[in-house]
Amino acid sequence: MALTGLEIYKQLPKTNCKDCGFPTCLAFAMKMAAGQVSLDKCPHVTDEAKAALESASRPPIQLVTIGTGAAEVKVGNETQLYRHEEKFYRPAAVAVRVSDTLDEAALAERAEKIGCLAFERVGTMIRANLVAVCNESGDAGPFEKAAKLAAEKSNLACVLTSASAANLDKAAGALSGQRPLLYISDPAEAEAAAKVAKDNDCPLAVRADGVENLADLTPKLTAAGVEQLVLDPGTRDLKSTLEALTMIRRLALKGFRPLGYPAMALATSDDPTMQAIEASTYVAKYAGVVITDAVEAWQMLPILTTRQDIYIDPQKPVAVEPKLYAVGEVGPESPLLVTTNFSLSYYSVEGEVEASRVPAYILSVDTEGTSVLTAWASDKFNAETITQAMKKSTIEEKVSHRQVVIPGFVAVLSAGVEDESGWSVQIGPKEASGLPSFLKNQWKA
Repeated sequence: MALTGLEIYKQLPKTNCKDCGFPTCLAFAMKMAAGQVSLDKCPHVTDEAKAALESASRPPIQLVTIGTGAAEVKVGNETQLYRHEEKFYRPAAVAVRVSDTLDEAALAERAEKIGCLAFERVGTMIRANLVAVCNESGDAGPFEKAAKLAAEKSNLACVLTSASAANLDKAAGALSGQRPLLYISDPAEAEAAAKVAKDNDCPLAVRADGVENLADLTPKLTAAGVEQLVLDPGTRDLKSTLEALTMIRRLALKGFRPLGYPAMALATSDDPTMQAIEASTYVAKYAGVVITDAVEAWQMLPILTTRQDIYIDPQKPVAVEPKLYAVGEVGPESPLLVTTNFSLSYYSVEGEVEASRVPAYILSVDTEGTSVLTAWASDKFNAETITQAMKKSTIEEKVSHRQVVIPGFVAVLSAGVEDESGWSVQIGPKEASGLPSFLKNQWKA
């Protein structure tokens, strides 16, 4: 948890030497508490004080890094139980299972499919993060080969799952330097797996039968030199897993160090729809890593959509850049549609324009990321702001007509826009879904 300036000051030399660039040690401590300066700026702080400050300022949930380079995924570092109190910081990592019992062709095909589970939603690419290679064969040889092939074909970081620490060691060696998450599913092998994780510089996921047993296990693993842990409470049904994930988060945020790590959840239903539902639920309720069999696009999209919605800042509307956008091969006769820069509003309009196959300009007016009706009610979407946006975009140089289409819900603005801009106003549909029909049947330049 964050330390106050006075708590930091107590650990400083209190000499007011000014070597840190501040007039007093207290001034330095206050700046450090505000996150504006780091402890290394003080050349006289003792090793004991440094260790005490670093330990006390560690976030309640350890940051865990899986993978390297473009495939790197970070989970943990969360500080809140309820999203509305601030926000959640590290989106849950979604891993899709692949078995080492598959033949080479089938395994390669599934890994490639997992690597392609990516979608563009409201201007952002969302995708599965990890491929979970499961040692269902029980043998080290097939496990090692499957790990190498899955990583190569998916271009994703791996979760290596086995009940044997020796098998994990073999597979981790095959992915040397790629930093896979090693998941030991047998609690009896956890301490042996900790040595493997330390030797290979990998994070370690561990399972125990219940939250209490996890709390007993983690100090043994940290004593073995493994700091980056992911916790699996061993539950497999939806209700028990939700209860365990919530308990782990609550206790971690209260400063209970043995559970101060990201949690893991496994979707286990045989029903494909329930796989997506379970995984989406765990993403929404505190899992740092979710392992699922949801390999189809229709299964993965709702999981990733849930994650995207949960991990945005609830206090900041998601907005696009307020400017003029061209959709399709626009020309002088193309229509001009006006909307706000709220991302969902803009991309709804853009999607329907693309579906209509009628090239059009879309003017995104700066309303601080609020929707059409919200912006109109707060007087951010009015005749003046629309006209100013039109002038700034120089749209009059791009089209030969002087017709602008405004959303049907704000038809009341039509007269004001005509007076302010000198353009004629056409009233568009109230919903974006009505745009294809409007553009094909009602729009006239």
